[in-house]
Amino acid sequence: MITSNLIATDLSKFNIGDYNGGTKWKIVLWYPINYFIFNSSIPWPNSFKSWLLRLFGASIGTGLIIKPRVIIKNPQKLAIGDNCWIGEAVWIDNLDEVTLGNNVCISQGAMLLTGNHDYNKLDFPYRLGAIILEDGVWVGAKSVVCPGVTCLSHAILTVNSVATKNLEPRKIYSGNPAVYIRDRKIIN
Repeated sequence: MITSNLIATDLSKFNIGDYNGGTKWKIVLWYPINYFIFNSSIPWPNSFKSWLLRLFGASIGTGLIIKPRVIIKNPQKLAIGDNCWIGEAVWIDNLDEVTLGNNVCISQGAMLLTGNHDYNKLDFPYRLGAIILEDGVWVGAKSVVCPGVTCLSHAILTVNSVATKNLEPRKIYSGNPAVYIRDRKIIN
């Protein structure tokens, strides 16, 4: 075991900071629904999954495609526009608000993380930041969007990249941390 005489993190003093997961009964009901319907390998109908998300407080547009094995922490903190795709094994860890515009694609294994911890404080509290993915954004497979990041219209985060800062419109980003690579040109 490594020890130090310096003041260090004490996880026994952890607090959730400003996080509010909602009413207890909704949280308790959501866990089995998330596990057996959304995080299941069974390809439940998209209309059924959209209905469940709305029932638990999400704002869902038309045409949502949501593949199997998706994890959504707090549906009441989720807003999804029209014609969005959420790929297999996506994790929306929305301790804070997550907003998807229209025609947003989140590819398989990607993670949207709205919280981390304040490592400068003894009690290691949550630090939260909303995520916004504007119209036409594509988050590549196994990529991560970090707390407080906005991906502006039609930006792309390539495969296995990490967005730690806002992505400018119609630009392609890659790497960890993600950096600008080139402009996105959409051909009609």
